Amino acid sequence: MRWFQEKAQRVTGKLPAKALCLVCSQSGEGEEKPAGAASYKGKTYYFCNTSEIERFLKDPEAYIPAPIPRPAPPFALKTPSGETVTLDSLKGKLVLVDFWATWCDPCVKAMPDMQKLQLKYAAKNFTVVGISLDEEGAKKVVPFLAKSKVKFTYPILLHGETIWQAWGVKSVPSVLLVKDGQIFQHWSGKINIKEIETKLRETLAS
Repeated sequence: MRWFQEKAQRVTGKLPAKALCLVCSQSGEGEEKPAGAASYKGKTYYFCNTSEIERFLKDPEAYIPAPIPRPAPPFALKTPSGETVTLDSLKGKLVLVDFWATWCDPCVKAMPDMQKLQLKYAAKNFTVVGISLDEEGAKKVVPFLAKSKVKFTYPILLHGETIWQAWGVKSVPSVLLVKDGQIFQHWSGKINIKEIETKLRETLAS
């Protein structure tokens, strides 16, 4: 067994006319002209700008999507009203964890659909949990919720400094499905709410 981590290497030679940028694809974007590529652990990754390649070469693990399934890290986060919600308190439920931010337009657009899922499936031992990544916490989240036309019935939790890292979140929106303490589905980038609901129904029926 190799005890050391393979080092990322810059790929030289001719590049394809179009490829998925590792960074952009996590936000739901399609193929584009690559500016360069790097290899890591037997795989080749493309990038649309050279600065991302340099950062990838220094810390490739920061870019690679976390494996599925994986344990759901515990958390204890506060709501804007000061109530503490823990992952343990949701034990026994199918949990859809939505990492979002007030400055993330795709996140905000998806939130009404998250509320619809909450209303539709709450009686089936299901809940959505929204975790804001706004660094200013309640200062940003409270006014946002006050102005929203959506009356959220699922918990909205305030930023935890390292929770997004622990949960393998590398971009927003990021939505993760948790059952029995395991993350077994992770969507990132442009959110397809129909795909999420299909997976919910399948899991709740199993």
